[in-house]
Amino acid sequence: MGIALEPTTPAGRAGLAALLADPAGAVLAFDFDGTLAPIVADPEQARAHPGAAPALARLAPLTRALAVVTGRPALGAVRLGGFDRHPGLGGLVVLGHYGAEHWDGATGKLTAPPPPPGVAAVRAELPGLLAGLAAPAGTAIEDKERSLAVHTRRTAEPDAALARLRGPLAELAARHGLVVEPGRMVLELRPPGVDKGAALTGLLAERGARAVLYAGDDLGDLAAFAAVERLRGEGLPALLVASGPVTGEPPVREVAERADLVVPGPAGVVELLEALAQEFSAAS
Repeated sequence: MGIALEPTTPAGRAGLAALLADPAGAVLAFDFDGTLAPIVADPEQARAHPGAAPALARLAPLTRALAVVTGRPALGAVRLGGFDRHPGLGGLVVLGHYGAEHWDGATGKLTAPPPPPGVAAVRAELPGLLAGLAAPAGTAIEDKERSLAVHTRRTAEPDAALARLRGPLAELAARHGLVVEPGRMVLELRPPGVDKGAALTGLLAERGARAVLYAGDDLGDLAAFAAVERLRGEGLPALLVASGPVTGEPPVREVAERADLVVPGPAGVVELLEALAQEFSAAS
């Protein structure tokens, strides 16, 4: 086996073996920010690692399905990833807003229900709330259309700012029927009832997966990890990959502890994809 990145758990090694033995039955799914794209201070400046789309395109004809599962709007991830501009990615599926949106690379069609009214209400109130709280300089609002995220990465003390805002933002979200999804230096106010676990579970059932790889880096990926762990308990071989940061920050502990394999950020994810593509090609 030519893959140098070896899983550290027995279940992960079994999952990798199943992926290598049956590429045509494999579904490979990935978070976007922090996994396929480096984390940056301004979310609109994020771009997929330059090797991500080419590696995915090599894998596309060899696997059952490829998917990006993200909290971003699906079209935003498609644009920032360059997935609609790279030949060979017609089979890619992008599940945006934790699965509320579905973009099909084969048709370019986006399927999405209308946003719930609570999002518009929070959009109107959030700037005033942050001003009233004297949120520290550098606090930023990211409007994701179906949710709103408050980032503290550019403040002088990001963790302290996040802790200060957590309670008031939770109260605002609850008042309008939303929930707060925490992440690395970000709090996202979004509709309940959708998460990456449900999105991934539906995709795996739809595609008849015989083995699965899921890679993520942050707390929002834990629902997908939990779904994969549940399916693994039912007999589906699986490999869980944690993408660790490369800027000196520690990996998100909850994600790293549950992963079978930790790789050094998006570059490590791309290295894994390239190795899988080589192995899958040799097996076909």
